[in-house]
Amino acid sequence: MIELGRQAILIALLIAAYSIVMALLGGWTRRRDFVASAENGALAVWGAVLVAATILLHALVTRDFSIEYVAAYSSSTLPLYYSIAALWGGQKGSLLFWALILTSFSAVVVLQNRHRHRELMPYVVATLMSIALFFLCLLFFITPPFETLAVPAREGRDLNPLLQNYWMTIHPPSLYLGFVGMSVPFAFAIAALATGKLDTTWIRTTRRWTLFAWFFLSLGNLFGALWAYEVLGWGGYWAWDPVENAAFMPWLTGTAFLHSVMVQEKKNMLKVWNMVLIIMTFSLTIFGTFLTRSGVISSVHSFTQSGLGPFFLGFLALILVVSISLLLLRLPMLRSEAELDSLLSRESTFLFNNLILVGIAFAVFWGTMFPVISEAVRGVKITVGPPFFNKVNAPLGLILLFLMGVGPVIAWRRASWAHLRRTFAAPVTTGLVAGAACFIGGIRNYWAIVSFSLIFFVLATIFVEFYRGVRARQAMVGDNFLRALVQLISRNRRRYGGYIVHIGIVMIFVAITGTSAFRIEKQVTLNVGEIFEIGGYELRYDGLEERDTLHIAYLMARLEVYENGNHVDTLLPEKRFYKKPEQPTTEVAIRSTLGSDLYLVLGSYDAETRMATILAYLNPLIGFLYWGGAVLTLGTFVVILPVGATAPAAAYTASPIEATETRVSSR
Repeated sequence: MIELGRQAILIALLIAAYSIVMALLGGWTRRRDFVASAENGALAVWGAVLVAATILLHALVTRDFSIEYVAAYSSSTLPLYYSIAALWGGQKGSLLFWALILTSFSAVVVLQNRHRHRELMPYVVATLMSIALFFLCLLFFITPPFETLAVPAREGRDLNPLLQNYWMTIHPPSLYLGFVGMSVPFAFAIAALATGKLDTTWIRTTRRWTLFAWFFLSLGNLFGALWAYEVLGWGGYWAWDPVENAAFMPWLTGTAFLHSVMVQEKKNMLKVWNMVLIIMTFSLTIFGTFLTRSGVISSVHSFTQSGLGPFFLGFLALILVVSISLLLLRLPMLRSEAELDSLLSRESTFLFNNLILVGIAFAVFWGTMFPVISEAVRGVKITVGPPFFNKVNAPLGLILLFLMGVGPVIAWRRASWAHLRRTFAAPVTTGLVAGAACFIGGIRNYWAIVSFSLIFFVLATIFVEFYRGVRARQAMVGDNFLRALVQLISRNRRRYGGYIVHIGIVMIFVAITGTSAFRIEKQVTLNVGEIFEIGGYELRYDGLEERDTLHIAYLMARLEVYENGNHVDTLLPEKRFYKKPEQPTTEVAIRSTLGSDLYLVLGSYDAETRMATILAYLNPLIGFLYWGGAVLTLGTFVVILPVGATAPAAAYTASPIEATETRVSSR
């Protein structure tokens, strides 16, 4: 089985190279049989990689410690679900998992387009197989996952204890789906540049792929934040860690791309900008992978091996050279005939939105790489911490929040002052009233006041859009409110699903504002029976409790929680002592409500006197982070689902009712 796994990777590598050659020859000579052979090769590559990944997963589940990777990232006492997660818990397995996702997506693209986009497909296949070939070369020549030990180990060294958490079983797969998913729109963009078919075909073809990748990038970042919140024991969820930034940057540029393509579809503008954005987004996914695997940065998230850095840098350079060369070659064909008619228009708002998103991405990139650049140039490593990122990105984030309320509802081409007054009078009033209410309520953090004002402004614009659309439908067909709302969303899923996504993002802004402005921290050292207070809670320390298993030994501090004199919870922050490897970790205890989280950490303790030091945090509004993610998920599903089986998207014509709804909601 081990030898079969090795051979499967070699076969996949050889067929990927063959597919690249045949796809390019087929594209240049217009030989359909060559292209068909390349597409069949892509399917065969997927099959071979699937065989290799299945063999490695089987070895992890059955604890085959003759394989070096299994011995390094598993053990006989590791629970089954963590044994499965070990597939992406180490360098070699995660690269194989990446290759599996990439070749799976490639196979789906080939099957989807057997009879469509025949001019583009040779170059799409060549691009996807080139990416696959890079990863397969790493897996075969540099980091082979099926290396065996001279003497099989009797026991494995176990998965990193920090990764033995629920969120880590879904966080990396989500990020990989997002990272790898961006390969598909990138491949179609390269195909459009190579063939000169630079209309909106490649954008419309990949719209759902882009949404799919963006969605999983969003979830991946959110799951990573929740992992940091529950595992690292510092009371927060985002520390601007280099690996966090590596996942955040392509999300920013991907978000800009999703908004920018609307302008190209509607107004045939921003063609060059859209090409730049998708090239930048895909390049940042490779750059992020370089950061985690090169050893140039220190992070709790990154892999310790550093040998792959030069290979990823070389591959990234190749991507940029090829992409930029094609872009420059087609630049005359990409110039837009249309121009911005006014700064007060949806086109300009979307452009400003993109500039802010890219500006944040650049600030994050610069802050992440500055220590590396400083060390290389001056020999001194200067640390860039959260204060820099917060100071730069907080005002940019608030501008972005404001544009989120303006962009979807302002008129195309040119908005009159009458239109602006009619559209924004109620939302602006709502935002101002919310800000005044915050000030009257005793809030003196002015960033928080501005943030809450903008949050209510954005929510009001979305509410007005839904209300006007529902009223228009009721006037036309006489539906009740609920049925009119459902029909409105189902008949214009892209527009109103996007509004739901915006509500989810706004809820995440609520969580960020609450935890940044109103967080309470307290550290106390207690004897058994002593009480301390934090944020309206009283907590009584009732001593230490111990529990032992074959895999982990637990030491827990028992705290009884009271609110207004009533017992409301028992929290058990703990230390965990993993036995393979012998490594202690901290496990927090959290009491969650919609208003706030009571977050407890067991700091230090005295085994003889049973004294314990407790770090307590009260994180207001943190629950909106979870709920915002849920709403974002709902909105993405609404957007990504097909409009219906009535007609192809290109031939779809709005009904009179839908046209009326659109006109009313745009006024």
